[in-house]
Amino acid sequence: MTTLSLLAGLALGPVVGLVATLAMDVVMARLPEGATAPKVAAGVLTDTPVDDAPERLATWVHYVAGAGSGLLFVGLFAATGRILGGGTAVTVLVTGVVQLALMVGFFALVPLPRAPGLPRQRLGPIRRDWAASAGAYVVVAAVVVAVATGI
Repeated sequence: MTTLSLLAGLALGPVVGLVATLAMDVVMARLPEGATAPKVAAGVLTDTPVDDAPERLATWVHYVAGAGSGLLFVGLFAATGRILGGGTAVTVLVTGVVQLALMVGFFALVPLPRAPGLPRQRLGPIRRDWAASAGAYVVVAAVVVAVATGI
């Protein structure tokens, strides 16, 4: 098992995030509302109805947020490891549960309620598909961090 220095964590985080985001893209493409989450963010940023939100901005927001979430995952992993006494499978599991709760909770409470042009009946399916996509992200991030740290 390897512990992460600050510099190693800063380097590893965006890589973890981008790899996990690419895996998330596969899941999102298979879900009815899977591609809606990035458009929600773009719609909120531009005050544009979600279905008309700029595709390029949605893509940029998706990947930048994915890289940033990778930094968060690695930071949570390091903090959890300090609390639990080292990087173990339990550390990865606890980190994954916290990360998933943060990703789903943030999306459901911050951008989604502010998204213009979404009928109420779409909110549940969007949340469900986002939770599934975020779950895929967290699983891949956990595997990448576990392999990178020798767990």
